[in-house]
Amino acid sequence: MIPFQLQRMGTIMEPEPGNELEIEGVLNPAATRGPDGSLYLFPRLVAKDNYSRIGIARVKFNEAGDPVGVERLGIALQPEAEYEKRHGGRGGCEDARVTYVKPLQYYVMTYTAFGPDGPRIAVASSKDLFNWERLGLVKYLSYKHIDFNGINNKDASVFSVAIPSPHGHPSIGMLHRPLFPGTTPEEIVKHEDHEIDSHKESIWISYYNLGEDATIQYAKFTSNHRLALPVEPWENLKIGAGAPPLLTKHGWLVVYHGVHELEGSTAEKPKLCYSAGVMILSEKDPQTILYRSPDPVLIPELPAETIGTIANVVFPTGIDRRDDIGQPNRIDVYYGMADDRIGVAKMEIPDILPIII
Repeated sequence: MIPFQLQRMGTIMEPEPGNELEIEGVLNPAATRGPDGSLYLFPRLVAKDNYSRIGIARVKFNEAGDPVGVERLGIALQPEAEYEKRHGGRGGCEDARVTYVKPLQYYVMTYTAFGPDGPRIAVASSKDLFNWERLGLVKYLSYKHIDFNGINNKDASVFSVAIPSPHGHPSIGMLHRPLFPGTTPEEIVKHEDHEIDSHKESIWISYYNLGEDATIQYAKFTSNHRLALPVEPWENLKIGAGAPPLLTKHGWLVVYHGVHELEGSTAEKPKLCYSAGVMILSEKDPQTILYRSPDPVLIPELPAETIGTIANVVFPTGIDRRDDIGQPNRIDVYYGMADDRIGVAKMEIPDILPIII
């Protein structure tokens, strides 16, 4: 059996009939426990012309403690800031991740703001999950010749506690996935001689030194480092951070996504597959990868995952440790299904971290 294997529990949310805000899909939710102990999702709600908002919903559980549905509670964010709006009334607040960051004592939402310059990482904060304050676009110091501020970026999430930067400073750590020109899966499959670049196809980790200022509103993330690049065949076109890092007995659990090309794919009509994998990062030195699943822990198999707005996609974005039912080794993962609806699956944290030979 594959360690950390995800076991499906079903579809948790799908477009509501007659709801114009969801006519093109419900997908890629953040997941976090609220001050009241309830589990809340922040799904991407897609209206006509790919106009995206971030909703809020409360998860409903059965007597066994398994998630079985949601109660819609409204909208958390919709395009209002200039960096979220596009020409012709379009725009997007997309693919949120939400983490309660203990040093800051509030929730941090990282999300993709699809504005005039393309997708960028934006941040908002909240004390209660219902009232959100925009903190603006994430800012970076340059890394060698790379200016992340001018590059498309997605799939950002932050750590829940302060972690040491490479210089030993207590910092807020953030995972993100810069989208350098020419490195989308659709672009890569057009070039048979494409070789992986150690910087460009990677998940990155960046740090903001907390210092005396416990806010990230005007911060610049520094100490930018490549965390991981594609290695295995199932992820050889692209990898990206998925659900926010979750601290376990083995270290930081990161459920991420990888993309590969399917049989029958062509440069003109690429057929891609998005699967989920697992990394364990060192608790004290998150740049060190202690374990990485050689095979995916979840692949598109169900009709709802293989047929949809974008076929053959499982895309993990939300994570919940089940301390609430006395099962701290059980992890529930919420994921997008074919960019159309939301599924949930569970895994068990093994007693011993597997050894990769």
